[in-house]
Amino acid sequence: MGSGIAQVAATAGLPVVLYELNAAVLEKAESGIARNLQSLVDKGKLDAAQRETILGRIHFTSVIDDCAADLVVEAIIEKPEAKTALFTALATINGADTIFASNTSSLSISALAATLPHPERVAGLHFFNPAPLMKLVEVVKGTQTDDRIITDLVAFTKAVGKVPVVCKDAPGFIVNRVARPYYIESLRLAEEGMPYDTIDRLLEGQGFRMGPFKLMDLIGNDVNYAVSCSVYEQMSRPERLKPSDIQKERVESGNLGRKTGKGYYRYD
Repeated sequence: MGSGIAQVAATAGLPVVLYELNAAVLEKAESGIARNLQSLVDKGKLDAAQRETILGRIHFTSVIDDCAADLVVEAIIEKPEAKTALFTALATINGADTIFASNTSSLSISALAATLPHPERVAGLHFFNPAPLMKLVEVVKGTQTDDRIITDLVAFTKAVGKVPVVCKDAPGFIVNRVARPYYIESLRLAEEGMPYDTIDRLLEGQGFRMGPFKLMDLIGNDVNYAVSCSVYEQMSRPERLKPSDIQKERVESGNLGRKTGKGYYRYD
């Protein structure tokens, strides 16, 4: 998600710092963005010079001191302690006007902000996967988020060619709250023995662009399962939202979907 958001911002003409502590992951992000842009060149949507210009706007770094910016968008693992630790470190090298935004799918923005030096400058900025293609962005207002920050994030979202939807800080925000039954009821059917591909075909036949199991593999079963667990806990554990053991097993076995080559389907 981080590399996708970086590509979106750079394509819109903004200078970007893409920070990743793991050098191998950083190299993968750079090659992935270059490959995505080359695909657009091949399709005639960019020329070679534009591709190089966009890449030139992105500074790839493993040095956190390089991460001084007007807007910081965090897109790391869905664990609140990791996110707050990163934001705390970034707060020491950024100015009083820097906006801190989390790309979290479902964690409480208010809870993340509560431990940070300037909670009024913290909000959610939830892009969807793949970020270069998906238009919707949820702009999430925490209980302490200043209204001016939301106004600025809406403006930023529009400037990079996306469609912002402002929502309050609630379990799963809008999209992931609505989407839980799509995944969980499909997983219930699978628990009863219905094949994954049959469920996908049936729902795609009803107008969904992608069946639930294909979509979970695209998102990543680790991310999707973490969101299910987060919404389940925040909603006081209703039975109808109980995460599935099938997906838990996928996560524990490392079969996370497209990014690992195997999830509910195999990817060669």
